[in-house]
Formats: sequence, C-alpha cells, structure tokens
Amino acid sequence: MITPGLSAALEAWLSHLASLDDASPATVVAYRTDVVGFLQFMQTHLGDRTGTALMVDVTLRDMRAWMAHERGRGLQARSLARRLSSVKSFTRWLAEREPFDPTAILSTRSPKFRRKLPRPLTVEAARDLLSTIEVQASEPWIAARDLAVVTLLWGSGLRISEALGLGGETKAPGETLRITGKGRKERIVPLLPAARLAIEDYARACPYDLTPDAPLFRGARGGALNPRIVQKTMERTRMQLGLPSTATPHALRHSFATHLLDAGGDLRAIQELLGHNSLSTTQAYTAVDMSRLMDVYDRAHPRG
Repeated sequence: MITPGLSAALEAWLSHLASLDDASPATVVAYRTDVVGFLQFMQTHLGDRTGTALMVDVTLRDMRAWMAHERGRGLQARSLARRLSSVKSFTRWLAEREPFDPTAILSTRSPKFRRKLPRPLTVEAARDLLSTIEVQASEPWIAARDLAVVTLLWGSGLRISEALGLGGETKAPGETLRITGKGRKERIVPLLPAARLAIEDYARACPYDLTPDAPLFRGARGGALNPRIVQKTMERTRMQLGLPSTATPHALRHSFATHLLDAGGDLRAIQELLGHNSLSTTQAYTAVDMSRLMDVYDRAHPRG
C-alpha cells in the first residue's frame, strides 16, 4: 500500500490522463500498476519519508536501486523502460503542482533494448490469406464479413480496434475513411476499390440492420464483432496455408506499411496513414526492408 497523500496524487494524475489526454482504460490500468510499484519500492527503500514529500528525496542512486530491483525480479529491459516512462510522466505532472526538483527521476536513462521488428507477410501470402478466408466460414454473410475486415487491415493499414470501431454508416463507403485512432486522433485513410467492394458485399449479405449508431461488423448473434473472432479466423487460415504464427491481424497492418514502402511510398505519408505520432515508429519498417534485402543478398551470395 502507498500513503494516502501519494494515493490521492496518483488518482488525480490518472483522472487527468483519462479525461484530458483520452488515455484508454487499459492504458490507465498499466500506468497505475507501474507507478504504484515504484512508489511502494521507494517507501520501503527510503524509510521514514511519507506522502508526496517522498518524491523530493529520490536521488539518482535510488533510481538505480529501483531499476536493479525490477531487473532482479526478472523484468525485461523493454518492460522496465515502459515503467520508467510511466514514473517520469507522473513525476513531471506532480512537479508542476507541488514544486520540487525532479531532475534525478527525469534524467534517469532508460535501459537499452533491441526493438522487435514488425513481421509483415509477403504480397503473395496476403493475397492467399484473403482468398482462403473468403471460403472458411459456413455462412456466406460471415465469410463476407471476415473478408471485409481482413481486407481493411491490409488494404488501409487499420488496427483491428479501428476496423471493428466503424459504424453502420460505413456500409456505403466512399474513397476514404475517417478513422479515430489512439488518443482520439483522427486521420483520413484511402479505401481501395477491393475494400469498398468487400464492405458493400458484406453489408448486402448481413442479416442485421446496419444503422449508423451501431457497429458495422457484427457477430453471429448480432452484437459487435469480438476481435478474438477475427484472431481465431486468422489462426485457422494461417495453419491451413502453413504461414508462421506471426501472421496475425496486426501483421496485416505491418504488411500494408511495408508493401507501400517497397512500392516507393514516402515515409512521412506512411506515418500519416498509420496514425503514428512519431516518425521513429514508422522508421521500423525501413529496418524491416533492409533486413529482407540482406536475406536476399545472403541467399544470392552464400559464403563459402
């Protein structure tokens, strides 16, 4: 448990994140877990400090002790970096309201870790996936639904939550879609003719009334389509095609970006289409492209 003063400050910060920064409930839960763990450690580590005054006395040595403690519990560098980011965000917010010098916390270096590169499908594998998904379901309207969802993920680079968040007004789509992504950020994405056709075919076949105030994609009983259903459909299809376990719904979004880059797409434009806040996130696809190029080189020029 943390002291009432720290608890009150933490809840005020989390409320700020949820109401003003549009953080999702899952993000708020993750932030709370990260910061509570840090504060509990510091309460024990620093002994007699209580309330928000605890933050005033944290030194760089204390920060290193906390990080060593977390690594000793088996926390990987990537997860520790996320926790440190949460702690810094809370500290920055608190220092603006209860003035103290947050330098020791904010200057703590994040542990280095190797970012996992996205694992896109080849164009051929993505096409095979669409063709196979189309004939998987026992009911024609469900087959049309699955094809429409997966075509959106690959053809427009949507997150699965964004595709399933579309309303019934999208049943007669135009050439673009207005998507509300992470942090309530809106962006316009192009809708390829194949995706428009897939949505229209699904809308005609769907036995439920697709009103503007209800979800576009429905489950078998008429409720909102559960993302787990899409994931299971992908699992069955990739096993049938012999694709790796990395062929997930999110891999189709990676494939969208990588295939655009292969075709000469501009990195900034791809960033906008994906809704990335930072260009550095999008630049991961450049690394993917180079990784694949080196694989081709190694096969063409085997070392003796």
